[in-house]
Amino acid sequence: MIKYIALYRKPADPEGFDQKYFESHLPIVNSVPGLVRAEVAKVQQVFLAGFLGENEPHLIAEMYFESEASFKAVLQSPEWATSGANLAEIGGMELVAMFSAEVVS
Repeated sequence: MIKYIALYRKPADPEGFDQKYFESHLPIVNSVPGLVRAEVAKVQQVFLAGFLGENEPHLIAEMYFESEASFKAVLQSPEWATSGANLAEIGGMELVAMFSAEVVS
């Protein structure tokens, strides 16, 4: 299983960003073919903050895909492209670090 993680730092207007994220971006993400499940968590408390430098984390989004092959196919899908365009539109691209990881347990 592949997990794709998006870590968003705190925006200038957290409530405004959250509204756009949950009302427009997340529904697009949930339409991506091959998505097994998606979870979004709001960061409540940060430990070892020095690791993150000046970037206070705000949201963590985790998207799960069955395999590396299915994840690679998703990256080529129109829904994935639409989700990226929407994220740029709502101001999320300058807030996010994204990475994928293989789930080992």
